[in-house]
Amino acid sequence: MPTTAPHALSDVTASDSTLRRFLHGLPGVDAVGLEARAASLGTRSIKTTAKAYAIDLAISMVDLTTLEGADTPGKVRALGAKAVRPDPTDRSAPATAAVCVYPDMVATAKKAVAGSTVKVASVATAFPAGRAPLSVKLADVREAVAAGADEIDMVIDRGAFLAGNYMKVHDEITAVKEACGTDARLKVIFETGELSTYDNIRRASWLGMLAGADFIKTSTGKVAVNATPANTLLMLEAVRDFRAQTGIQVGVKPAGGIRTSKDAIKFLVLVNETAGEDWLDNHWFRFGASSLLNDLLLQRQKLATGRYSGPDYVTVD
Repeated sequence: MPTTAPHALSDVTASDSTLRRFLHGLPGVDAVGLEARAASLGTRSIKTTAKAYAIDLAISMVDLTTLEGADTPGKVRALGAKAVRPDPTDRSAPATAAVCVYPDMVATAKKAVAGSTVKVASVATAFPAGRAPLSVKLADVREAVAAGADEIDMVIDRGAFLAGNYMKVHDEITAVKEACGTDARLKVIFETGELSTYDNIRRASWLGMLAGADFIKTSTGKVAVNATPANTLLMLEAVRDFRAQTGIQVGVKPAGGIRTSKDAIKFLVLVNETAGEDWLDNHWFRFGASSLLNDLLLQRQKLATGRYSGPDYVTVD
């Protein structure tokens, strides 16, 4: 089986029973308290200078995403160009963190962002349902990495997790981590909207980190409930506590439903107040989004000029 570097919690995954005991021994989540704290942090007032900084930071954290059956090479090339230079009229606008595409579009995306800092992320492991044999999932990952993917966004087997088969989920994550090799970082998607409870989201967060995830990610964006301030806050608490116990830092990626600058800034406040400044960097925090970038660009232009641009200022992706 694939292995991860030993750390203070390595013994937890020695057997199914020890893993189950650990996950069910995590403190229960106070849902009312969690949602109240998330709502309270969302009311923080961000002034003009700080807002300008936050908008640029948020742009640099976007995984600009297209995951549709109708994706074409032309659409992916256009998206790559937008990721590299989000605002062609203003070279001071930062590039996005990555472009996220299906595995068969990785090579096209890689060429589109060549020479830039923009990474190419690829969903894999039978995204979004994850209903495929492990051999198929691993082939999916290896093909994406071979095509040049810098990052892999995998989905966990929610059926196995909800059935309490935690070791199966753990072993699949470690196998995918191994298939990523040494160059591609692994983001593990929980599909929080299907996990039903905050306790399950906390358990999934720790399970993903114990298995070697470089990032934990809320959602695929393909179900009704995706990233929320509350479930993201819970995952930020998990990565903070995991680093405190193991010394290993893991990133967080909320995805789906984050569409406005106001929303993005609320999430950045969550990061700063929960995990801390070490996570305020696109190496450790990302937004999975398609429409968010346009609103960030419009708000950025408003701060610079004092007026909103017309609807043709940004592209319709």
